[in-house]
Amino acid sequence: MASMRDIQRRKTSIQSTGQITKAMKLVSTVKLQKAKTKAEHTKPYSDAMYATISEMLSRSSNIDHPYLKKGSSNKKAVIVITSNRGLAGGYNTNITKLLTNGAIPKEQLQVYAIGRKGKDILARRGYEIAADYSDVINEPIYQDAREIGKKVLDAFTKNEIGEIYLAYTSFKNTVSHEPKLIKLLPIEIEKKEQERQIPMNYEPEEEEVLDAIIPKYVCSLIYGGLIEAVASENGARMQAMDSATSNAEEMLADLSLKYNRARQSSITQELTEIIAGAEAIN
Repeated sequence: MASMRDIQRRKTSIQSTGQITKAMKLVSTVKLQKAKTKAEHTKPYSDAMYATISEMLSRSSNIDHPYLKKGSSNKKAVIVITSNRGLAGGYNTNITKLLTNGAIPKEQLQVYAIGRKGKDILARRGYEIAADYSDVINEPIYQDAREIGKKVLDAFTKNEIGEIYLAYTSFKNTVSHEPKLIKLLPIEIEKKEQERQIPMNYEPEEEEVLDAIIPKYVCSLIYGGLIEAVASENGARMQAMDSATSNAEEMLADLSLKYNRARQSSITQELTEIIAGAEAIN
């Protein structure tokens, strides 16, 4: 059995850790409330933009536009959104697993990293980091999404990459977050039954309309991914810190029991020695 001094030292250490995790949980809870509100306001717009573009193109036929065709390059750009900090459970590793356990070969991937944790994990595993936008995740704004979108779209139109993907964590609610890998370009047109389909008419010409709307579509999805990722990160960290605080409390309870047993054993031993000494004198 460990000595009373060792048990007391461990209790003090765990108490300090528990205070830190409790404070971090409270901070994450406050941040989550703000991020959750923003995500709930942004998500309907991103979903509507995706559904509208898909529906519009499904009603179009024989459109020859660069954004709708896969380039000849076998390189695939993936915008990977993780966090700059750890202590969030499996939040960061769940995103990187979408690539490391995915079907796309490592040699074909170019990573546009948003978040140092994901960038570091993928860099250690030999993935090509094409750009680093880690500071963006601290306070994402739409202008950040536009800059990232312009960068990948320029590479796509120059045929430096053939496809563009977005890897992020979708925010469902406080305790539910889903890692997602979605394809941004070329847009996959859903084939629907032609019956009762109203054809899409463009004004002005198709190319001019798509030149204007596709970049907005890409930037909107990137921005939506950033906002949902921030909410998911704080939700994951809040859960992780809550679990760590609960574990610390359980360990303290167990150590308190061990400490009391050791103290009782020490007192019993002292009494036994006193009684034995008194009997020896008599």
